[in-house]
Amino acid sequence: MSKQVTMVVLLAIAAAGCNVNRALEQVHEARQLSADLSVQFTKAADASNLAVMSDTDAASTAFVKEAESRSAAAQKDAEQLGAILQGLGFSEESRLLADFQSRFDEYRRLDRTILDLAIENTNLKAQALASGAAREAADAVSRSLDGLAPSADTKEAWHVRALAAEVDARVRLIEALQAHHIPTADDATMTGLEKQMAGAESSARDTLKSLAAIVGPNSKTRVTAAVSAFDRFVAANRQIVDLSRRNTNLHSVALSLTEKRPIVDACEQRLHELQAALGKRGYAAQGRFPRS
Repeated sequence: MSKQVTMVVLLAIAAAGCNVNRALEQVHEARQLSADLSVQFTKAADASNLAVMSDTDAASTAFVKEAESRSAAAQKDAEQLGAILQGLGFSEESRLLADFQSRFDEYRRLDRTILDLAIENTNLKAQALASGAAREAADAVSRSLDGLAPSADTKEAWHVRALAAEVDARVRLIEALQAHHIPTADDATMTGLEKQMAGAESSARDTLKSLAAIVGPNSKTRVTAAVSAFDRFVAANRQIVDLSRRNTNLHSVALSLTEKRPIVDACEQRLHELQAALGKRGYAAQGRFPRS
């Protein structure tokens, strides 16, 4: 064999070795990307769940940002992995990745809806308003009505006390209905609760008018204060009902538990299959690099 032919053969062998080594490097890179893709997807799903379960706007916002960041990182991994698999000619792995990508696209669309709902926190805000401004106004009504005196006839003192107690009872009834309304998801049930609230409000206002007519001069300012506090309470109650009606916390939880869970499971299954398939790639027993 001439030196020239020998050199050509050696160069061909070296080139083949370089090609095999490069292919093995790409397989290794594909394995790393598939592993990171699995990690990023899992962390994205976990962060989304934490956003749904968070009890403050700050926490929800932080977890939403993390979920979005992890999801974007998973998408980048998938794109890079797809290019490598195509270059290697790995048809089975490419099919598994494409299947994952289709399900991941579905996941991201649904998760966008869930995250948008979670970050609104309307049920939590309704609860905070009920235990904050609404309760403070309700207590102010009670304090204002405490110790009212009749205009002249002391025999009417019992009537004044009864009317004051009636107003307080109506306010407390509305508070109890709020507590039922906030965690309720059924529209018909909420409508029924709101009708009871409206009835209690109307009754309380009529009773306050009756009180204003029979209390003495020194007590009229207290009835006026009670009316003002009741107006604040009613305004807060309307905000509570509006927030509760939107039910963003309940909707986000329901979507996470029902629609999202099967998609997450399917995505994780495809990633597991993809990693298993890549794990079999490398030098075959017969000494060649396997391709699909």
